[in-house]
Amino acid sequence: MKIVVIGTGYVGLVTGVCLAEVGNNVICIDRDVSRICKLNEGILPIYEPGLEKLVKDNVANGTLAFATDLGENFEEVDFYFIAVGTPSAADGSTNMEFVEGVAQEIGLLINSQTIIVNKSTVPVGSAELVKNIVSKKIAERQKRFAPFVISNPEFLKEGSAISDFMNPDRIIVGLDDYDGEIESKVRRLYKPFNINHEKLIFMSTRSAEMTKYAANSMLATKISFINEMANICEHNGANVNEVRVGIGSDSRIGYDFIYPGIGFGGSCFPKDIRSLIHQAEKVGCDPSILKAVHKVNDSQKLVLVDKVLRRFGTDLTGKKFAVWGLAFKPNTDDIREAPSIQIIKALISHGASVIAYDPQAIEQAKIECPSNPKNLEYVVSKYNALDAADALLLLTEWREFRSPDFCEMAKRMHTLVIYDGRNQYCDYFSQNNEYGFEYFCIGNERQY
Repeated sequence: MKIVVIGTGYVGLVTGVCLAEVGNNVICIDRDVSRICKLNEGILPIYEPGLEKLVKDNVANGTLAFATDLGENFEEVDFYFIAVGTPSAADGSTNMEFVEGVAQEIGLLINSQTIIVNKSTVPVGSAELVKNIVSKKIAERQKRFAPFVISNPEFLKEGSAISDFMNPDRIIVGLDDYDGEIESKVRRLYKPFNINHEKLIFMSTRSAEMTKYAANSMLATKISFINEMANICEHNGANVNEVRVGIGSDSRIGYDFIYPGIGFGGSCFPKDIRSLIHQAEKVGCDPSILKAVHKVNDSQKLVLVDKVLRRFGTDLTGKKFAVWGLAFKPNTDDIREAPSIQIIKALISHGASVIAYDPQAIEQAKIECPSNPKNLEYVVSKYNALDAADALLLLTEWREFRSPDFCEMAKRMHTLVIYDGRNQYCDYFSQNNEYGFEYFCIGNERQY
């Protein structure tokens, strides 16, 4: 099939590459000339395990190409995927400027009925919006055919996006006007990812759009719930790590997404929660649970800072803090709404200096928090960050942080204090503390 993917951000790039990997002829379009030039050289704008190799292989095979001009590619296209950014506006609503712009371009370009796929995360009713925009442009050109717009939300987890796309839990397809030929083409498109058992779920476009928001909101709710339980545990002498095992053993609850920590970040959960709150209020609903999820998450990001201030005092002048982990989660370089950024800024605001390390996200973090010799330095080794540090804050659970050399850490640090924002070392310190660390984690009043 001939496929055009518009947008080479996280969703667009992964979508285009995976569709090319199974034999489709794919062109990914982006107006950012520099980005396209780099992609053609095999330089990716994001870090995602396995993605770089797939890009290079499919470019070499001729199944994948990158370009800046939508109008120069393919006279007959089977699918146009809209995968451009949908950032949050100040009031929490979704900025549809880029989606609307692409819809206008497609309406000016196509000369026969084709399938337009909304892959971007967009508010309920967006498929109808895109169809109206495209139809208007077609009519202005005095053409007489109708576009077919479907909703096909993505459910990719950063850090495992390739696996998620190639082996999906489900493939949601929203379509309003049943057309056997359209459904057949959609089934053909997703057949390579739908072999073991039926994963395609058809529904209305509005239901498909809502499914994306509902899924992310449920997962975010579980995270905020366990974090609120962690805070309650601390004030009542309970251990949230033990509570987590107790409730997770209930099959109705399960263990996924109930790991206590410093809150969620990234490009999806925070943005989608805000957007759904705005959508609900716009139609007269009061999304009280979603508001609480958002509020709990915002406050949870600074829980470690509160612990630091209780231990060291509110004036941190002259104190040096090591930070392990900047990305909002492991296996990505994404620092959008990452707790690390707020924590670093809060420590600096109290007079501290920070030495930070992350395996992948340093360059992205420098954009948000530029290096400053007086208060912020980035280093290329986790142990280098510890030199003369008064405390370590573990903020992202990268694998290389799971089993560090505590002897080496003790030799390097000025004061042996660890703030564990991901509860990685709870078991270790509950059984062994031969080096004399003070250890603070999430959801356990007892410190070691």
